Parts: sequence; C-alpha cells; structure tokens
Amino acid sequence: MQPGIDLKPRLLFVSPRFLFPVDSGGKIRTTQILRGLKGGAFAVTLAAPSNAQERERFAGDIAGVCDDFATWEAAPRGALKQLQRFRHLVSPYPIPVATDHSNAGERKVRELLDDVPDVVVFDFPHSAVLAPATIKVPAVMFTHNVEAEIFARHAEVATSALTRWLWKNQLGKMTRFERQTMARFDMVVAVSQRDADHLRAAYGARNVRVINTGVDLDFFSWASPPVGGEIMFSGSMDWLANQDGITYFMDEVWPHITRGRPDARMTVVGRTPPKLLVAKAQARGLNWRFTGYVDDIRDYIRAATVYVIPLRVGGGTRLKVFEAMGLGCPVVSTTVGVEGLPLEPGTHYLRADEPPAFADAVLKLLDDADLRLRLSQAARRHVEANFSFRSVAREFEKICLDTPALAAAKRT
Repeated sequence: MQPGIDLKPRLLFVSPRFLFPVDSGGKIRTTQILRGLKGGAFAVTLAAPSNAQERERFAGDIAGVCDDFATWEAAPRGALKQLQRFRHLVSPYPIPVATDHSNAGERKVRELLDDVPDVVVFDFPHSAVLAPATIKVPAVMFTHNVEAEIFARHAEVATSALTRWLWKNQLGKMTRFERQTMARFDMVVAVSQRDADHLRAAYGARNVRVINTGVDLDFFSWASPPVGGEIMFSGSMDWLANQDGITYFMDEVWPHITRGRPDARMTVVGRTPPKLLVAKAQARGLNWRFTGYVDDIRDYIRAATVYVIPLRVGGGTRLKVFEAMGLGCPVVSTTVGVEGLPLEPGTHYLRADEPPAFADAVLKLLDDADLRLRLSQAARRHVEANFSFRSVAREFEKICLDTPALAAAKRT
C-alpha cells in the first residue's frame, strides 16, 4: 500500500470477472471508472478471479486501476466450459449468474467484508451471487444495463419455439434475481436515465443515481473520416446480442448496400466471432473480414468511412458509440443501438431501424463527404462536452462517498 493511502476511506470493488484484457464494453466501463478512482478519495481494493498467468501478464494493468488486488483462482474457460453452462438450466439462478458463482470467490468476498471496508461496490448484478446474505457495510450495486430487458428482447427475436421458451424461462429467473438484488443494496448506479427509471418502476429500487458513459478522449483522438467504402462494427462477438445484430446486418441490410456500392467492405472487430457466422460470410463470397480480438481498435475505426450499430437486442449504453464518435467516424445505428444515450439523430448520428432505411443511411454517408464531416464534428464536440471518463469517475466517486450516510439512515 502506498504511503498515506491507509489514511483514506477504503473502497472494496468486487468484479465477477478478471478485467484484462479489456475486450468488452463492461470491462471498458469498469476499468475506466477504476482508473479514475485511483489516487482519489478512496484507497481501492479490487477483488476478482484470476489465474497465475493473468496476474503475471497484466500486473501493470492491475496496478493502474487499484491500490490492492485480492483474488481467488479463476475457473477455466473454454468450449467445454461454455457447454457446461447449460447444466445451470435447473438452477434457481439464471445461467449467467449461476456461471459466475464460485465457492472460492464467495469465501474471499466474505473475508474482505469482515475487514469492514468503508464502502463496497459490486460490479454488475451477477456479482451479487458472491455476496453474503446480509451485507453489513455500505453497499453499491453498479448496473451496466437491465439484464432482464436483454433477455426479453432475445425472446422477441427468437426464431424457434425452443429458443423462445429458453429465453422466457431465463427471463423469469433474471427478473426475480434482479428485483431481489436491488433490494439488498443501499445505492444503485445506472448508466442511463432510462435504466434508472426502469429499476425504480419494475424493481422498486431506491437511491438510484445515474452516471454517464465515459470515453478516454486523449486516447480516442479525432480525425476526419476517410473517403472509401469501408464499413465496420466492433463488439464482443461471443455476446449473443452482437451475434444477432451482425447476422441481421449480413442477411437483411448488406444486400441493399452492395446493390448501391458493390465495392463496399465490412470489417467486424471483436473477440471470438462464431465460426458458423464467419463461414456463412465466406460461403456467400461476401467482402467481409472478422478480425477477432485486437489490442488497439483505433486504426480499424480510423480506416472506416462508416461505423454501424445494427443491434436489435441490448441494454444499458454502448461504449462503442462514443469510441467511434471520439475518433471521428460517422455512425449509423438502430434505436436500440444508441438507447439510453443523449444523442440527437440527424445531428450526432443517422438512425434507421428497417433494413432498406439502414442501408440507405450507410450509402448516404459513403457518398456524401460533407454529411460525414458534419456528423463527425458535431458528435466529437458532444462527446468532449459531456463524456470524459475522468468526469464520470468523479461522479462515481461522489456517489460512493455519499453511500455511508444513506446506509446509516436506512439502518436506523
């Protein structure tokens, strides 16, 4: 621990996943918040599963987001592990929550809470599965989205009766789990006003506060969008919502685009693209590439003329939107793709929800340099004015500083 750090109030931050590499929206948001908290009002202990190789490889990254790191041995992940997830169908918990449970993690979190930190933050509702039945210190739940809403949308777009039944089954479990979880915490943090309103109305959550989505504006520096036919999407491709969006874009939108621009190219950046989806693009002879995980996404976005967000399923807010806008790449999105974000269609991005309209918006940007530049500059100015990750971290820190007093009032 750094000299003098023990004079600060102590914040325990519990993550159900190891945060590195930073290869998903949730990890990006969490690490940005932690980086902003580091050196501030709190001495921060991060608790998360890990293995020896991860601790060695990412030692510098860990040190950059916390003052102390507490860990338990992470369960191995892989193809077999993914298949084993379905054994949790019989669990009272929804599958993602049951998967994140760990006896070792539960013991470690209990041990850390017994040391009585001044405040504890649990990251994502899933992490509450690691908490004791009664949390005896001031406690914050950091929600990155409304998980049950995502499940409901998967059920809506499911194409088979079995898949629809599975999502509805999991929806019921997730709704119960989220409702019970929100009641256990002194403070709930949402990432959009829309999510906050839902948490209050659907779950009766109290003391809900909203933070903006933040982006590192120095890292994601602006450049004028290039001329060309390069279109791109970025997102974790092992997330079902992104798989659905890219499948929809390939099947329903891309044929309209190539009729107008036969030379158009599509790049999908994100970890673990499904082999069947990659094979489908190849079998059709599409001018598509799937990169998998990349260490630095900036060069890919800067090479793109248009950035697309064709999502039909999702929740929370999309960090990818602000990354693209920060770098200057004009955006075309569905309503769901920018849901919860204070953005104005036609000023900061182009909105389209039907395949022909989505394709027309993409083609318009490919062909109109003045429109590209206008959207690019307006979006960057908007992000600069409202969404610096440092200011967002300060908002989060203030919430954590306020929580002990709220907890004391609640317990009296």
